Amino acid sequence: MTQLSEPELKALMLSSLDGNEKAYRCLLNVLRLLLASYYGRRLGRSHAADVDDLVQETLLALHQRRITYDRTRPFTAWFYTIARHKLVDHHRRGGGRSMVGLEAIEDMADDYTEDAISAPADLERLLAALPQWQSEMIRQMRLEGQSVADTAASSGRSEAMVKVSIHRGIKAMAAKLRGERGEDG
Repeated sequence: MTQLSEPELKALMLSSLDGNEKAYRCLLNVLRLLLASYYGRRLGRSHAADVDDLVQETLLALHQRRITYDRTRPFTAWFYTIARHKLVDHHRRGGGRSMVGLEAIEDMADDYTEDAISAPADLERLLAALPQWQSEMIRQMRLEGQSVADTAASSGRSEAMVKVSIHRGIKAMAAKLRGERGEDG
């Protein structure tokens, strides 16, 4: 089974909140696999029974707290917060026997933090606010790693124009982030 993306998981959660029982069962099955992997990496193979218990506890907590989910927020950040708290509780119940496991909690679900999930969408919104030719130059040079010469050749502009356009585009995006109006608007 391939791992579902944040939008796919969120869609399942929203559909289940709207009463779709099939979506809810599918969501729980996917989350069961994610949790088994998540806890397995943090506790190790020798703690298979603990992993199973944590998976069940986390799914139960999700079930009990699902009505508190804010539909406007990323689902996986909310979900992995519950998982992290269950893992911390597990370590506390164990009397701190697994200090190595507690250190691993800091690394948890880096790909599913709210910032990691929302950053690409935020970047796309900022790029969409620029003229298309300018956003394409920024994509080519800053995101794809193309050279100034290659970007100039593909855009039909001079290298100096590419440099100036990228600088101005990034400056406009930064101003938008600060809530300022751009030079054109």
